[in-house]
Amino acid sequence: MVDVPAQLASVTRAYRQEDRDGERLHVQTLEQDLPVDLAEAWAAVTTAERIQQWFLPISGDLRTGGRYQFDGNAGGEVLACEPPAGGVAEYRVTWEAGGVSWVTVRLEEISAGATRFELEHTSRVADVPAQMWETFGPGATGVGWDGGLLGLALHVGATEGALAPAEAAEWAGTEEGRAFYRGAADGWAVAHTASGADAETAQRTADATYGFYTGTGAEG
Repeated sequence: MVDVPAQLASVTRAYRQEDRDGERLHVQTLEQDLPVDLAEAWAAVTTAERIQQWFLPISGDLRTGGRYQFDGNAGGEVLACEPPAGGVAEYRVTWEAGGVSWVTVRLEEISAGATRFELEHTSRVADVPAQMWETFGPGATGVGWDGGLLGLALHVGATEGALAPAEAAEWAGTEEGRAFYRGAADGWAVAHTASGADAETAQRTADATYGFYTGTGAEG
């Protein structure tokens, strides 16, 4: 059993578009507070042995300039890796999966034994197929990151329950899994609307995203 309502409520989701270096970008962020100190959070998100316990097996060189590869998923280059210092830590990688986007993970010590986790996923608007965006909106990738963050939250005890990464695909088809993906998709609809999108459009894309992740179609 996984405390799905608590996990969904613990995550802050945001979406915006912005210009950087003359390019229009999609920028998505997820934040959650973790009940572990900064050193423990850093180890959980940067150590291959730990990452595979909550996300996917990973190989490669996880130092700056190295390349990594998730089994059956994205790979890329480690662009920056700044270990804990002064209460913060950060790493940035390319995310190469049929195209190139960028992921930045930031950690901030917020109290003794508590760390704020933030993941930012950035992609060029021009690189995202217009039909894909029209169909799924920011939930296409955002819901996937929600799933990864669920794994991390369970791993460090931020959310009650247990779910092995190898069980995640099957879990998506259970009542509990469908409730999680419904809530995550709807959370991205809220973030999409807050960015200025039409609420009806945002909900339509959320429904399509939910259907994609659960194999149920747009209903539910």
